[in-house]
Amino acid sequence: MCFYSMHSSYVSSLAYSSPSIVIEAGRTQSGQRILYDDYREAYYWLRHNTDPDAKIMSWWDYGYQGCALASSEEKAYPIMESLDVDYVLVIFGGVTGYSSDDINKFLWPVRIGSGVFPDDMHHEKDFLNPTGQFDVGPAGSKVFQNCLAYKLCYYRFGELRALPDCAADFASRPQVGKEALPSGLGATQA
Repeated sequence: MCFYSMHSSYVSSLAYSSPSIVIEAGRTQSGQRILYDDYREAYYWLRHNTDPDAKIMSWWDYGYQGCALASSEEKAYPIMESLDVDYVLVIFGGVTGYSSDDINKFLWPVRIGSGVFPDDMHHEKDFLNPTGQFDVGPAGSKVFQNCLAYKLCYYRFGELRALPDCAADFASRPQVGKEALPSGLGATQA
């Protein structure tokens, strides 16, 4: 019990003592740190490539954003238009293996958003496959595969991997088949 307490305190001190937007992803075999600097780079890009008054929608506010990201493009567009949104920011870790991305957190905006807008959006059960699991692969919910968040995260994802029939999402770990990718957004024909 003492060892567990010491270990827990040590891990907590590493995780919470110096918060940063640069995330340590692990270490190489030689012990060199692997860092994800994607947040800082994304914000740098936004600062230098968008108008200072641009409105950027992201998952942090679960209300309208959760409703928009969990909706089809047709239903999301009027929401974003009413909020005067210029850009939509999604964090996707499927290429790098970053598991705290918007896909892995997706059910939370749905849960909270459907509590705020119970008549205007899908509910959690609509995003689960027939066995009741949240699945981003080919067996996943068609409602999920048609929502804005899925389409933005997996946009042209199949083109990034040179696999004949599927692309591996390195954060969620499933094989995302071409048939599960949004129409026209899957792997290109060879």
